[in-house]
Amino acid sequence: MTYVHLVGRPDGFPSADDFAFADAPMPVPEPGTALVENLYLSVDPYMRQLMDEFWDLHAPLEGRALGRVVASADDRLAPGDVVRHRHAWRTHALVRPDEVQLVPSHPGVPLSAHLALLGNGTGLTAYVGLTRIANLRPGETVYVSAAAGGVGTAAGQIARLLGAGRVIGSTGTPEKARHLVEDLGFDAAFDYHDGPVAEQLAKAAPDGVDVHLDNVGGDHLEGAIANMREFGRIAWCGAISGYHGAPPPVRNVEEVMGMSLRLQGFMVRHHLDARDEMESFLVPRLQRGEIVSDETIADGFEHTVSAFLGMLRGENTGKMLVRLNGTD
Repeated sequence: MTYVHLVGRPDGFPSADDFAFADAPMPVPEPGTALVENLYLSVDPYMRQLMDEFWDLHAPLEGRALGRVVASADDRLAPGDVVRHRHAWRTHALVRPDEVQLVPSHPGVPLSAHLALLGNGTGLTAYVGLTRIANLRPGETVYVSAAAGGVGTAAGQIARLLGAGRVIGSTGTPEKARHLVEDLGFDAAFDYHDGPVAEQLAKAAPDGVDVHLDNVGGDHLEGAIANMREFGRIAWCGAISGYHGAPPPVRNVEEVMGMSLRLQGFMVRHHLDARDEMESFLVPRLQRGEIVSDETIADGFEHTVSAFLGMLRGENTGKMLVRLNGTD
């Protein structure tokens, strides 16, 4: 089996030299464990923060993954079972039943969707942010930052299904902005490089914004606050603007008080009980083609590091995944 290890702490944007591939003997399941062959690995923005101090050097890394049980020494897991777990950045993983969730088979739903639209860090984050945190109501205007990423593409589509009156996204290229509108049903999208976020958002939402799902922080959060309607709600689930250095200041945070806004950060791990509700809402719509699991897939475990770095550079649309062995 092969792992990816972190071998250096990045100063600013990480590089391939901060990682190394390492081989190890294939583990044999002991009682209470099972051996899983990984099928898909997720690479996510939050991992950049873990590189600074939380991930151990010269040790296997963590992350969300989908795999198939190939050998088991526990009656609760059988060969052939497909499971979701957090032992990514490796080709195989030795797991305990309490570390995994069985992945259901839904006709017409690709396996990769269980890390993307139906994944905890993607679709569930978007669903919880819009429903539990922001309490989106029909007819309201929604603004999503980093809208062409995994959470963003899910959030814009889910907002539409929940009855949003207008859905707006910001992203990093004109091509991605067109993708949001033409392929994913956003009403408007803009490239944040084209001018101040606050000004572009004001043009896209002349009547103001009711709900903002923020993945960026910095000038995107500042621009959203400047355009929120009174009693608007901001669900804050990411701050990628500060992942490679000091986060930019939000200079108008006092308007949260003046406009009676609600700004609430959240972590999806505190809302895992919403998974069944989310799947009941999304799976039939995914099967009917009313929503898509937007994904960029890198084929081959050897591309794990480059996929991670590409995701940080914004080279993906939707969820960035690594597919091992080119097959499910």
